[in-house]
Parts: sequence; C-alpha cells; structure tokens
Amino acid sequence: MKTNIKIALTGFMGVGKSSVARHLAQILRLQRVDLDHFIEARDGRKVAEIIDKDGLESYRAIESEQLERFLRDSRACILSLGGGTYTIESNRKLLKDHGFTTIWLESTFEHCWLNISFSRKDRPLARDKATARQLFDDRQKVYCLADWHFIVRPGFTSFDVARSIADEIFP
Repeated sequence: MKTNIKIALTGFMGVGKSSVARHLAQILRLQRVDLDHFIEARDGRKVAEIIDKDGLESYRAIESEQLERFLRDSRACILSLGGGTYTIESNRKLLKDHGFTTIWLESTFEHCWLNISFSRKDRPLARDKATARQLFDDRQKVYCLADWHFIVRPGFTSFDVARSIADEIFP
C-alpha cells in the first residue's frame, strides 16, 4: 500500500466523484472517504436535511469544520469532496496545507444533469435545471484551480476515469 498519496476529487454534483474515488482507491489500494458521508455520520443528518433546515451558510460552516477535522487525522487516501467544498478558498488552502493533490473531474452540464435526474439522492441546490445550470457555470471558474484536470467523456465509465488518473499520475 502506498503511504504518501493523498488525492481529493472535486467537480460538479453528478459528475461521478464518489464512483471514481471508489475505483481509484481499489486501483491504488488506498482508503476512500466521501466527505458528504463523513459529515452525515458525524452530524446524524443527511446533507440535504442540514441545508434545508439550517441553510446553506450553516452547512458550509459544518462542511469546512468537518473537512479540517478529517484532514487533521488523515493518512494516505482518496477523498471525494462535495460539489461545493472546493469553491471555498479556505477549504482549498486546507487541502493544500495537508498535502492533498486535487483533481477536477469535468464533464458537460447535460451529463451531470442526467446523473442528478436519475439519482435517488436529494440535492437541494439542484432541484431544478435552471438553478443547477447557473451553479454549474459559476463553479467552473473555481474547479479549474485544481492541480489536475480529467475530462469525463461520453462512454467513459467511472472505472475508465479512475484508471486514466492512476495511469497519468502514478505510472
């Protein structure tokens, strides 16, 4: 097992961060952590419930606090971030300060929207297409700050993307 690899996957909701992280962790034989699941386990509520009941600003504070908590105790791993985590400058700094390589998984809005539409997961920031589209367009300007950039192409499976990442970054 590799002991010094720390990767954080970012990108818009529905792009496949969690699935790619699962495959990448298997390929590299590393632990995988999903930040949304980490938050839900500690808060006892789903992300959507936190946002709906406490508001987005409150959720972002919880998210940043839990990210910092996780990073303090993290070892080599593959971390899949929530779609908005990387948009917060202090979160980007935390990831960098803790030695994480960030990877932006990019795809088209239509690809992400299709996945969002078929998902059983409640996504309060994407309950309608127009709102999701605006959020998608706004976030692209920040996602591009990631260390690496991989495009999720039509016909690529999450395993294909994970294999591409592993082959490119860890030949």
